[in-house]
Amino acid sequence: MSEFLQISFDLGALAADSAEQACLACGASAITFADARDEPVLEPAPGEFRLWSATRLQALFAPGTPSAATVRALSAALGVNPGQLEVRRLADRVWEREWLRDFHAMRFGRRLWICPRHEQLEDPGAAVVWLDPGLAFGTGTHPTTALCLEWLDAHPPLGDEVIDYGCGSGILALAAARLGARRVQCFDIDPQALLATRDNAEANGLSSHIRPCASAEVLAAPAALLTANILCGPLVALAPRFAALVEPSGAILLSGLLEADAPEATAAYASWFELRPFASREGWIALSGRRTATPAPASPT
Repeated sequence: MSEFLQISFDLGALAADSAEQACLACGASAITFADARDEPVLEPAPGEFRLWSATRLQALFAPGTPSAATVRALSAALGVNPGQLEVRRLADRVWEREWLRDFHAMRFGRRLWICPRHEQLEDPGAAVVWLDPGLAFGTGTHPTTALCLEWLDAHPPLGDEVIDYGCGSGILALAAARLGARRVQCFDIDPQALLATRDNAEANGLSSHIRPCASAEVLAAPAALLTANILCGPLVALAPRFAALVEPSGAILLSGLLEADAPEATAAYASWFELRPFASREGWIALSGRRTATPAPASPT
């Protein structure tokens, strides 16, 4: 089997663009920037390129690329000592499917399952979402997503109109539809997320229940339930808009919050919702509550 050449190094003070161009000029066919210190970068905007404070660059070269000559050329192009470059040979694999080795069927609550399409599930009472997330966020492995899925299993939205704000792969929307929602409107600022949501809805036979929305302005109100698994800053800013989208006595489910963020988020929604912690895990928390006041005009946020 053919082997690829991988050369990696700590970016350090090198400019990311210059280092990338140097690798490409030396024949690299793919460049990956990786976290060198387990420092998460959360929710970059579409098209935004955000690096970690300690970043490692990995350059992949085609099979047959001579390692010694490539290391000499690349070290000269970068202006670094050849000893700073780590060289490995990688066996060829179906790279785009590698992540599936660690993605297996997972149950959330009593009967909700998220299952990759390559596995079989034998549980006649299960509500199953079949999911390959593609490039969009959301498989159920992250605590914030898991908390939302457990809440949905405990509070199935039977016959309800639902909004999934920040849908990612569409995992929460698909779960809501599988648990009985009449329709789920899905919005995300990332076009890739909307494509993933549409594809996953089709794969699950739920296209008639899922409505991807390219703009938040076209979301139809009111909804009986709104879910949002994003981050504290956007959640706080969106409180007036969410209040306008949820019907009186309707429910809201917020996640993507660190436990320390809960008081700020609760205060931001206090004019419209009585929020309570649903559950927490690994430092993350989910809040849920009911709409208590007359709907306010939509915020321009």
